[in-house]
Amino acid sequence: MRIRKKAAKPSSKRPPLYFIGYRSNAPATDELKIRYELEYGGPLTIRHEAGSAESWQATHGPWSAHVVMPLPMSHVADVMKQLAWEHDVMGAVAPSLASPRDMPDMILFAARLARCLTLLTQGTGYDVTTQAYLNPSDWQNRALTSFLVDDHLSITHDDASRPDHVWSFSLGLSKFGLDEIEMFQAKGLPESAAKEILVESANELLRTGQFRKVGTAFHLPLLGRTIRIVNYRTAAPAGRMLGFRELQF
Repeated sequence: MRIRKKAAKPSSKRPPLYFIGYRSNAPATDELKIRYELEYGGPLTIRHEAGSAESWQATHGPWSAHVVMPLPMSHVADVMKQLAWEHDVMGAVAPSLASPRDMPDMILFAARLARCLTLLTQGTGYDVTTQAYLNPSDWQNRALTSFLVDDHLSITHDDASRPDHVWSFSLGLSKFGLDEIEMFQAKGLPESAAKEILVESANELLRTGQFRKVGTAFHLPLLGRTIRIVNYRTAAPAGRMLGFRELQF
C-alpha cells in the first residue's frame, strides 16, 4: 500500500475492527509508542480523547485509528461471554473513516496497532469481521506497507445452505466498506477453485476500491478468467447482516 498525502479525518464512529482481551492493566501509551516504532518506524503520535485516559487517537503519518483500553464492562460483558475467553478486560481498535480506495491503508495501520497491543498485553486479539482469534504467536510479522489480502479475509464453504451446491463466501471485505462476495458451485467440484477465485476477486475489488454493480464484469489476469457479478442479496452467516455480491465465471 502507498502512503496517502492527505490524511483521513479521524473518527471514533467506525465499529471495532479488533477486540483485545487481556489481564491486569492496559499498556501505557508510551509503551505502545515504543513498541510500534520499534516494529514499524514512526513517529507514532497518541493523544487522549476528551480528557479520557482510556480513549486514544493514534496517528502515524496520514493514518489514524481509535483505541479504547479498556472498554467499560457495562458495555462488553455480553460480548466477552460470547467470545468465551478467560480475560478480565478487553479493549478495541477501530480505523478512522476513509474512502474505500484508501481503506486498505487504514486497515493495515489498525491491524499493526492491534498486533502491538496483543504482544504488549500477552493477550488475545479477535478479528470482529472474520471471527478469527489471534494470540501473540498467530500474528504475521509483516512490514507496515506489506498488504496481503489473506491477512484480512477468510473464505468459508457451506454445503448445507442449498441442495446439491456448496456456498463459498468471503468475510473481510466489509472492513473496507465493500460488500462481501460469494459463489455457488455444484457439490463435488474442488473448493480450492472457488477460494482462488474469491481471493483474486477480492484483490481486484480492493485494488480499485469500487463497488461493482450487478451485471458488470472484471478480469482476473492471474487466473485468466473474466468474472461477472450476477446477483446482490443480504445474509447473516456470521451473526450480523452483510451484503453479498454473487460471482460467476
